[in-house]
Amino acid sequence: MLSSTAVKKEIETLVDNNIIITIGSKEALDVAEEVAKNKNKKIKAHLKIDTGFGRYGFCYNEKEKILEALKNTQNIEIEGTFSHFSLAFYEKDEYTKTQFDRFINVIEFLKENDINPGMLHICNSSAFLKFKEMRLNAVRVGSAFLGRLAIPNIYGLKKIGYLKSNITEVKQLPKGYNIGYSNSYTTKSEIQVGIIPCGYADGYNVREQKDMFRKRDKLRYIIRDIKDSFKDKSLYVNVTGKENKDEYKKCKVLGRIGMYNLTIDITNKNINVGDEVKLEINPIFVNSNIRREYV
Repeated sequence: MLSSTAVKKEIETLVDNNIIITIGSKEALDVAEEVAKNKNKKIKAHLKIDTGFGRYGFCYNEKEKILEALKNTQNIEIEGTFSHFSLAFYEKDEYTKTQFDRFINVIEFLKENDINPGMLHICNSSAFLKFKEMRLNAVRVGSAFLGRLAIPNIYGLKKIGYLKSNITEVKQLPKGYNIGYSNSYTTKSEIQVGIIPCGYADGYNVREQKDMFRKRDKLRYIIRDIKDSFKDKSLYVNVTGKENKDEYKKCKVLGRIGMYNLTIDITNKNINVGDEVKLEINPIFVNSNIRREYV
């Protein structure tokens, strides 16, 4: 469990299921020690060091407090120690190297005081690919497994995972007909459309909100939005017929996407009810109720 917790009930559940916990504070350590005594168990754990991310973990500049907390425990077995980079994807590497140096400094301090930090890991996907010298004993590759990188993809990684659905309705619409909420699309001629029972609730076209609020970040967003306004930002899906599963027809999404459905233009493409649809998505956002198939 890579997140630290000081909630007793949560630690009890983790321990009952033989899950290695993360300890990132004295409070979490004290509760884990209490749980271990009550259950007469030796709890396995990894230490989390906050090297400048501001999330879980002992602050890197409080080494003495970390040492004091660890020396008073008797029922926690430290199997590893880790931290997390906040800017490894950035073109400038200074802060990432600073975080790494802070981490190593804490590790050396623990070793000097007879604390075995165990397995060491700090690299996320970007750091794993950019900094071989920082790989230590283990790495935590996440987004790269999905073929999604925040750094230039010079590694040949391809996006994996897609959402699959089917055409459930086919209909003709006349010229001047509105499609979707807000009447956001009006047909320019008579067209044939297909309806797909898939939308935001399933994870299609779900995006993270903008979460950077510095003036320079706001300015960057504005510039990007202006540039995007001159590009074709239309959404497309791929539809395949029943006879040839390898031949896909690219179809444009029309109007706003609904919570549970969307409309596509299938004019002159010989697409029928039941035909399979592949939708590009970020697998992280796909509703957990959707059945996964691994091939």
